[in-house]
Order: sequence, then structure tokens, then C-alpha cells
Amino acid sequence: MTLIVAGAGVGIGAVAAGEAQSEETLSWGVVPPPGYRAKNYHAPTPDHVPGARVITTAELRGLLEENPRPFLVDVLSGPAHPTLPGSVWLHNGGLGDFDAAEEKRFVDTVALIAGYDKGQQLVFYCSGARCWLSYNASLRAARAGFSNVYWYRGGIEAWRAAGLRTITSDNFQW
Repeated sequence: MTLIVAGAGVGIGAVAAGEAQSEETLSWGVVPPPGYRAKNYHAPTPDHVPGARVITTAELRGLLEENPRPFLVDVLSGPAHPTLPGSVWLHNGGLGDFDAAEEKRFVDTVALIAGYDKGQQLVFYCSGARCWLSYNASLRAARAGFSNVYWYRGGIEAWRAAGLRTITSDNFQW
């Protein structure tokens, strides 16, 4: 299966013919930091993340039509919220200041979601292109050796801007 985790913000380009526009492809010229971002999570993000592939709403929709489907991982913090159907919500899973125990717990949980197969497709996301939580989670998964990590940078905002269905998140206790 594939795990999908997306990032914050919305892109500016058209998602696909006839779909809404968002900030998901907008570049603010932000350079990826050498590590995780541990503060000011709601700010413009880089347009790439080391070790992971950035995908748009149209690309994600294509992945979701494949068999096996990728695993979707929502790492947005805060209360219950609209999220992509079929996602696992790892509340606070994108924070940048994990200690060693939290780091291990994150990696172990992602491994469980991926069926202990580091080659499974994982998609990480959060609110949109102005949220660093999914950037951090994507980077953390790639650094842990997962080889098919996708960052859905446009996140929930881009998904909703495209008029796609959401459900209320259900917090997975990890």
C-alpha cells in the first residue's frame, strides 16, 4: 500500500483541467533548512524536500487510482478537521522538535502503517503550502529510510479547492 502525507498550503497552478487553482505549485524561493523546522510552522514552505517527491492534487488523484494505493498520512496539529478520505491522522506527527523517543515512535508508527515495507508509497500532508508539518514528516520518513515518500504540499487546502470530498479526521493514537 502507499502512505500519503501532505503539506500545508495551497498551490497556485491549475490542478487539472476544470479544477480549482491553489498555492500548491507556488514557489516563494524558500531554501530547505538543514534539519526540521521547529517553530513558525505556518509560513511559506520550500518547493521541494530532500529525499521525497512533491506531488500535486492531480498527481495524487492518479496515485489513488493505482493498485496498490499509497498510504495517506495527515500530520496536521490541532482539533479534528476536514481531511482526505482514507487517511491516517498522526496528530502532531510533523512537529520539528522530537526527542529521541518521539522520533522512534514516529518511525515505528510509519513502519506499521506501511506494513513494515520501507518501499511502500507514503504521502504526507497537512493544511497547505504554508504549513511546515508535512515537510518535516516527509523529511523524517525519508531520513528513516522509506524510499517512496511523497509530500503533498498543497494539502487539505488544495484538495478542497479542487472540490474533492473530505471527511472529519479521526485521531490515530500513536
